[in-house]
Amino acid sequence: MKDQVLKKFADIFGGEGDIRTYFAPGRVNLIGEHTDYNGGHVFPCALTMGTYAAARKREDRNLRFYSMNFEQEGIIETSLDDLVYKEEAGWTNYPKGVFWAFGEKGFSVPRGMDIVISGDIPNGSGLSSSASLEVLIGVILRDMFDFDVSQIEIALIGQFSENHFNGMNCGIMDQFASAMGKKDCAIFLNTADLSYEYASVKLNHAKIVITNSNVKHNLVGSEYNVRRQQCESALRQLQNVVDIQTLGDLDIEQFEQYQSSIADPTEQKRAKHAVYENQRTLQAVSALKENNIKAFGKLMNDSHVSLRDDYAVSCPEMDILTEEAWKVPGVIGSRMTGGGFGGCTVSIVENDAVDSFIEKVGAAYEKRTKIKADFYVVDIGDGARTL
Repeated sequence: MKDQVLKKFADIFGGEGDIRTYFAPGRVNLIGEHTDYNGGHVFPCALTMGTYAAARKREDRNLRFYSMNFEQEGIIETSLDDLVYKEEAGWTNYPKGVFWAFGEKGFSVPRGMDIVISGDIPNGSGLSSSASLEVLIGVILRDMFDFDVSQIEIALIGQFSENHFNGMNCGIMDQFASAMGKKDCAIFLNTADLSYEYASVKLNHAKIVITNSNVKHNLVGSEYNVRRQQCESALRQLQNVVDIQTLGDLDIEQFEQYQSSIADPTEQKRAKHAVYENQRTLQAVSALKENNIKAFGKLMNDSHVSLRDDYAVSCPEMDILTEEAWKVPGVIGSRMTGGGFGGCTVSIVENDAVDSFIEKVGAAYEKRTKIKADFYVVDIGDGARTL
């Protein structure tokens, strides 16, 4: 992919000068969904799929972007003096947001750039193509202009740009996983204080399989922000009766004791998911460390049920994918992953069951929805870097 991006760069912008290449991965979250903005724990890993770029500095303040994924759009031009969100700017609002956010954080970008992007993360799949792009731009800016920022700071700047430039009120997980990924490891991250540890996910007898539903309902942005507001409201009511900073501070026993202080039954369910999912994540990491992959799989299944029933971010297609996965012998666990309302499921499947899993789930899903699913048997890779 690196060579293709370089070739395209030379074709579009010319091959002379200091052209550098970069990569930032997508991520899949094994468990801990919608806990990252509730002060809980998450357990994502970086994938070997991601977003590539070739970039070169310019002498002026112009920015020229080209995406090999949206070739019909051609070169999209803007300038460092016009870093404002515009609907018609489409995908380039993500890189523009990072240029803007660097400036907001005291790292003003002095010169324009030409950038060619190409990604192999399916768009709208919930595998964080947007966070991957944000982190990629952060790594480019650090490298090109010698900014003194760490990988974690690049993740935080990416989140800041998505929150304040693109208006998506996301937590830190996606950008953190893309920046800080490590081969064959998932990241056990406490989103309340950004403390983290790497946990080995060397599955000797199983594979991680991502199933793309090929549906993306347009709810993800708006409903995501609604869920966030519901959790914040539940937290404020709980704080009247118990001394906590975030929903992630509660264990299950405490939640059961104090949940009646949340007046709205819907907000109560949202808070219940945040608390229980955080505890499931803690249990899942312990199970993995003890090599109890069966317990890990059951917690994944429970996570999906909670996302479906308490958090209401699943959709019929995702439910069908998980139901059909749960029927297949050799499936250790399966759940929706990502923001919800479409996108992907993540499943852990025994090696000798992978082919039958793909065949059976694919056929049943197509029969029930008239939509063809895509399957990816994935590897866990390293975080964002200069190539």
